[in-house]
Amino acid sequence: MSALGDDLRPGTDWARAPERSNILALRFICWMALRCGRPLTRLILHPITLYFLLFSPTPRRHVRRYLTRSIGPKAGWRDGYRLLHNFASTVLDRVYFLRGHMSLFDVQVQGGLAVEADVRAGRGAFLVGAHIGSFEALSACRQQAEEPVDLRLAMLMYPDNARRINAVLEAISLPEYRPHIIALGRPAAMLELRDWLNSGRMAGMLGDRTLAVGEDDGGQRGNRVQIDFLGQPAWFNDGPFRLAELLRRPAVFMAGLYLGGNRYRVVFEPLADFSAPAVESGATVPGAPPPRRARGLDPAERERRIREALEAYVRRLEDLCRANPHNWFNFHDFWLEDSPRA
Repeated sequence: MSALGDDLRPGTDWARAPERSNILALRFICWMALRCGRPLTRLILHPITLYFLLFSPTPRRHVRRYLTRSIGPKAGWRDGYRLLHNFASTVLDRVYFLRGHMSLFDVQVQGGLAVEADVRAGRGAFLVGAHIGSFEALSACRQQAEEPVDLRLAMLMYPDNARRINAVLEAISLPEYRPHIIALGRPAAMLELRDWLNSGRMAGMLGDRTLAVGEDDGGQRGNRVQIDFLGQPAWFNDGPFRLAELLRRPAVFMAGLYLGGNRYRVVFEPLADFSAPAVESGATVPGAPPPRRARGLDPAERERRIREALEAYVRRLEDLCRANPHNWFNFHDFWLEDSPRA
């Protein structure tokens, strides 16, 4: 059901990790979800969760480390089981979100009006998320919009890391709910992102993983930055914010938190506004204020703003992990404790 990844040798890069999923099982679960309904299908999530808890020792070790930092020393097997079950629940719910079955869910949206305003104005919205909760829960926002609005989403991602599960979900999804994929690591990714945003649509990127030292950054053109996260230094990539700065877009934090049962809360929060600064130029209309033209920032100022945006992102992610510790689905060596490069 999931794509936790095989047990990796120390230092293996997550982007190259093969997904651990059985294509026949995936198809069966999708068939059951659509034929038998959500309540009945959810019953099989318990044996699936138990299987991965027992037979995936490397992800289990990483989960234990994370929960100890987000919850404290009292975190135990029950917390690990709950986190894996939440993950399985969100993967199952992707089937229903991609089929447009929004009536099955109770979704609260916080801070969505500002994003809607950007979309309506044709500016688009650049969202920076994390492996927390469900990104597909964002599709419920279009159902709650006061007026019809095009909230189609493009997702910047490494598609090879979960090719099988994405292929199965794409086969059963409806076109209007299927996110458009902009593949990182392709030369035209940034141009495609620019055109997508210029058409007044949303684009999202997950910012809580970074590649190993010496690996291609897939077009992010970012730097690895070490920032304290849950009490331990961790590496983050500032590529999403360099993209936002290069495209002169506000960066908005987004998370679709899973609250248990059929409840989700989608949160939008501004992180940084990289809209172009301006300087005055000659007036063209007598008596009118002079027009303004864009001007590039001083390089040092630009680096400072990018660093502040990344730090704000990490602080917000840390707050959510402490408040909702069973929602962060990062099953890799995030702190590089198993890596010889640590």
